[in-house]
Amino acid sequence: MATDLFDFAGERLEHHTSLDRLEARGTLRIALKIAGLTANSVTVAQLRVVFEQVIPSELEARGVSDAVAACRAIIDDLVNARAFGEAALATGPDEIFRRLAQG
Repeated sequence: MATDLFDFAGERLEHHTSLDRLEARGTLRIALKIAGLTANSVTVAQLRVVFEQVIPSELEARGVSDAVAACRAIIDDLVNARAFGEAALATGPDEIFRRLAQG
């Protein structure tokens, strides 16, 4: 399920930015690594925090205009995609913020 979630998030990143598939997936992997997460175990709640806290600066570094608006759109896509179930949404962001603070 998490791999499907990573694929979905990568596709949405590609859709909402000027990045191609490889660039979008690579940027997402780098952001997950910065947050101390992996593609094969990430949850919707964790991705939400990554798209709020990490990816905007990664996108700006890659020359993506209006990175914050793109990330907001992707967060909306993630939250609205019920295919990943309520259990994924139940995980709170506290652990991710703790990891980012330690980073």
